[in-house]
Amino acid sequence: MKKIVLTFGFIAGGVLSVMMLITMPFQDKIGFENGAVIGYATMVLAFLMVYFGVRSYRDNVGGGRVSFGRALAVGTLITMIATACYVTTWEVLYFNFMPDFADKYAATAIDRVKKSGASAETIAATEKQMEQFKVAYKNPLINIAYTSIEPLPVGLLFALVTAGVLSRKRRGNAEPAVT
Repeated sequence: MKKIVLTFGFIAGGVLSVMMLITMPFQDKIGFENGAVIGYATMVLAFLMVYFGVRSYRDNVGGGRVSFGRALAVGTLITMIATACYVTTWEVLYFNFMPDFADKYAATAIDRVKKSGASAETIAATEKQMEQFKVAYKNPLINIAYTSIEPLPVGLLFALVTAGVLSRKRRGNAEPAVT
């Protein structure tokens, strides 16, 4: 199991990390909304490795069968490794090459609220919230937590669906009835 989890986890993490390294230098041109679309599309592509990893485990270790719990465990471990790769890449990028990211993100969020025609109270509340975000985001532990909640739910959803699909008994493999 260890080899399968590591292999597919690092493939998924590599896809996430490489795409981040490719797109983040162009964040100003791409924009935050388009960046989110590209990011989550990449996550869906990367987390297909959960399916392939669990299927590999089922076929090569489980002899063609895998329980829901074991499939979920394998998928979750693959997701955790991929998420760790994603977070590590972001931490290196943010703290070494993009320390102004939080400022740009906050300015974009405030500008979006202003353009929406929100009240002065809403704009002031958003400005306060963004100031708190910028301070909190400088803390590496909070930064790691925020960054983890981007890919983790996507990967866990893939693990859950994959476990359901691959743990089902195949019709052709039904055991003969004993009479």
